[in-house]
Amino acid sequence: MSARPEPRPADPVDAIIEQWARVRPDLDTAGMEVFGRIYRLARAMGDRHEQVYAPFGISRGEFDVLATLRRAGEPYTLSPRQLSATLMLTTGGMTGRLDKLERAGLLRRSPDPHDRRGLQVTLTEEGLRLIDEAVVAGVAEQSRALAALGQERAAQLADLLRELLLATER
Repeated sequence: MSARPEPRPADPVDAIIEQWARVRPDLDTAGMEVFGRIYRLARAMGDRHEQVYAPFGISRGEFDVLATLRRAGEPYTLSPRQLSATLMLTTGGMTGRLDKLERAGLLRRSPDPHDRRGLQVTLTEEGLRLIDEAVVAGVAEQSRALAALGQERAAQLADLLRELLLATER
């Protein structure tokens, strides 16, 4: 006697797929199943990260700016253009974030010594301290979410998503 596989719990994407199957059975909804879940995961984790970063006085977008400077390594300095390109933001969107973070004392803007027309953005000591604490909190939240899969399945998922991302960005 063979054991029956455990029924999988349904999620909101399953309901959407079932609706499409009823009204348009000719549609191949495999992409909806994958990307619908990716979009929902991104939104849910984005909301969680907003909550995690709030005690630090920063939004997720502001975290991204500070984290990009931190990842650049010492002296934790990039141009606004480099930040905009890395974060895929318009210069206007970047200026607003930089203004807020500078007012909070987390970064400073200064003239670029190599380009009279350019600026440099540098983490302050307070910004470095804050981003080092905030990144630990954010990574812990991600680890809590991934715990549902276990290490091996989480690694498989990361590999599959990498493959899909590379294929879609070509």
